[in-house]
Amino acid sequence: MDLAYVCEWEKKPKSNHCPSIPLVCAWSCRNLIAFTTDLRNEEEKDLTHMVHIIDTEHPWDVYSVNSGHTEVITCLEWDQSGSRLLSADADGHIKCWSMTDHLANSWESTVGSVVEGDPVVALSWLHNGVKLALHVEKSGASNFGEKFSRVKFSPSLTLFGGKPMEGWIAVTISGLVTVSLLKPNGQVLTATESLCRLRCRVALADVAFTGGGNIVVATSDGSSASPVQFYKVCVSVVNEKCKIDTEILPSLFMRCTTDPARKDKYPAITHLKFLARDMSEQVLLCASNQNNSIVECWSLRKEGLPVNNIFQQISPVVGDKQPMILKWRILSATNDLDRVSAVALPKLPISLTNTDLKVANDTKFFPGLGLALAFHDGSVHIVHRLSLQMMAVFYGSSSQRPVDEPALKRPRTAGPLVHFKAMQLSWTSLALAGVDSHGKLSMLRISPSMGHVLDMNMSLRHLLFLLEYCMVTGYDWWDILLHVQPSMVQNLVEKLHEEYMRQNAALQQVLSTRIVAMKASLCKLSSSTIARVCDYHAKLFLIAISCTLKSLLRPHFLNTPDKSPGDRLTEICSKITDVDIDKVMINLKTEEFVLEMTTLQSLQQLIQWVGDFVLYLLASLPNQGSPVRPGHSFLRDGASLGMFRELMVVIRIWGLLKPSCLPVYTATSDTQDSMSLLFRLLTKLWLCCREENHITEPDDALIDECCLLPSQLLIPNIDWLPINDGIISKLQNKQLVRLQFGKAPGLVGHTVSSQFDAFVRAPGQPKIDHLRRLHLGAYPTEECKSCTRCGCVTMLKSPNKVTAVKQWEQRWIKNCLCGGLWRKMPLSYS
Repeated sequence: MDLAYVCEWEKKPKSNHCPSIPLVCAWSCRNLIAFTTDLRNEEEKDLTHMVHIIDTEHPWDVYSVNSGHTEVITCLEWDQSGSRLLSADADGHIKCWSMTDHLANSWESTVGSVVEGDPVVALSWLHNGVKLALHVEKSGASNFGEKFSRVKFSPSLTLFGGKPMEGWIAVTISGLVTVSLLKPNGQVLTATESLCRLRCRVALADVAFTGGGNIVVATSDGSSASPVQFYKVCVSVVNEKCKIDTEILPSLFMRCTTDPARKDKYPAITHLKFLARDMSEQVLLCASNQNNSIVECWSLRKEGLPVNNIFQQISPVVGDKQPMILKWRILSATNDLDRVSAVALPKLPISLTNTDLKVANDTKFFPGLGLALAFHDGSVHIVHRLSLQMMAVFYGSSSQRPVDEPALKRPRTAGPLVHFKAMQLSWTSLALAGVDSHGKLSMLRISPSMGHVLDMNMSLRHLLFLLEYCMVTGYDWWDILLHVQPSMVQNLVEKLHEEYMRQNAALQQVLSTRIVAMKASLCKLSSSTIARVCDYHAKLFLIAISCTLKSLLRPHFLNTPDKSPGDRLTEICSKITDVDIDKVMINLKTEEFVLEMTTLQSLQQLIQWVGDFVLYLLASLPNQGSPVRPGHSFLRDGASLGMFRELMVVIRIWGLLKPSCLPVYTATSDTQDSMSLLFRLLTKLWLCCREENHITEPDDALIDECCLLPSQLLIPNIDWLPINDGIISKLQNKQLVRLQFGKAPGLVGHTVSSQFDAFVRAPGQPKIDHLRRLHLGAYPTEECKSCTRCGCVTMLKSPNKVTAVKQWEQRWIKNCLCGGLWRKMPLSYS
């Protein structure tokens, strides 16, 4: 493990951020991190309880909001989609936060619930019934279905038709469980019930879910002399009211309290966690004294109940008729450790059938198998989630020491040490975020090899496996990029493409845009492949335009055969290889292409981009042997060239209806038919690479014709996406980067190749809306938003009222083309 970056608060004389007690943080599947601090105002001598939300790619761009909680915040919890956040406080108030206008740096609280005056100690969203299992031992399989299998898992509560009902469950300090359900109409149904008839104090609690749709709650009163209690909670809706039923499950005493040598050594239970939200059979416990801790892992198992011989003679037990009971058994325990300050559990749903305590050699160092323990001396240990054996270690600045030195013999330093008070592992367990006792956020890399020597192929295989997991689930893969070195990029992109091509056609279609976005983010990490980033983003834009324009086509008769007009267009354009655009048009039913004049005119900016890009590609064909430039990969991409060819045909037909919607070219001759010329050259180029396994070089005649294009048409400048200002490219040299909240770093990333400089807009030059293809001017006056991953910029509010354009804009209302989240930009961005 090593530090990637740290982000600190600016020290102000009158007010400063100080850690909340308890300090909490949460990490979403979209790589958003939420954490709490208290804002101390020395003049008024009061504390404001703040919630801070950052994107890991732009940690300095923190969104800080006054939570409105009157007491210290005790819990933070992201939902399964990573777009909503729950916060709960020591006064029993629970708030649900959601994005304003789908912006990652703008949040508001709209709904909530309350158990007045009763501090919340545990909080969780209800399970939605979606569970995917990772089979690490099958990471070499070709089929994604073998690597990632859907597990049968019931939602906590369902609506009519089986749709999971949204809501949350909380446990309070007085032993109450409260459930709030979000109805589709926006109403909140809330019910509160005691966990058992005899209520007792609950100092620690956690929530997990069973495959049958039930909820399991674990509680402790904080004393190791008392049992850790478990309860089954069933939630239902009866007559439009929420109903809660509870049932007591087997409890346990920690092993250290029954060991005569340690009976009174660890008086307090300080941490109580299920190993996973959907793994209610395994629990992690930590007991501590003032200086030391011990950690135990327990598992709930079904065991046969022995039957007395007297009853055996009366009624012999045969086969499955033997009575069974549930019983907690200890799996493993650590020796005496330094005092544990925080625990972070892995979120990867690894199937542990073959990776239990006897793990295969090639997977035993897989990062998702480890959990993190932070200690008061500033160190962090990664230990196996079941055996609790050491896998990796990180020493903070205050904890440099030999690994083999016993914990009990180390001299204590004077004064308080800086240590993590809250920690969270990323969703692939390749990164760890910790907030320390000074309110500073630290981002740690966790090596895929867990500090052990693995060959390059094994490390690449781990990264590739996790990239595939993110591709299938839709989770953000920023934490994987932390470990990709420039020398790995080409290999990873090729292997990712190979694995993608092995999947069936239906799955390929579902993942088609996600893999392009993934390749773009990988190529950004190497100076030799950075020009390809532009190509991948252009391909995403092309796919989006093709889908949108084809969706506008309508069959002339409702009782038409199976294929839509868009499918028929693709089929005819692939069969007819004529270079004359008018001859291709004859084979189409032009009545299917009839649209309103206002619709056609509103699409002109998108149509212009298609025309400009085709001209740019053909004009760059003679230079294909020169150093790689943006657009180069399109010259060998038969599928993309075929898409351009189809769009040129559609645009030609629409031009007959509304000539002003056609792309505008600056030609040297007034009589020249520019679209026919470009279609003819594009078709010849497409014929060279239409078959992926049989690509031929363009002939000299085609290259000669393309050489003449600059003398016939003015070649346009293509507005490529700007180089992203994120942190990932600045972490390549493995040097610690120090940042400050609210202040963008003035760092320069890796050197950009000189052939790419010409395609980047300099500060002060006119800006463009990359999605609407509208020019915004050098200093835009409209509010804009940018993608947190690719840097794509678009206006926050739509200037259009035409339905077709609104349909285009609705595609990107929540996410960018690449799948990244939006963040609001200042008005005078440059």
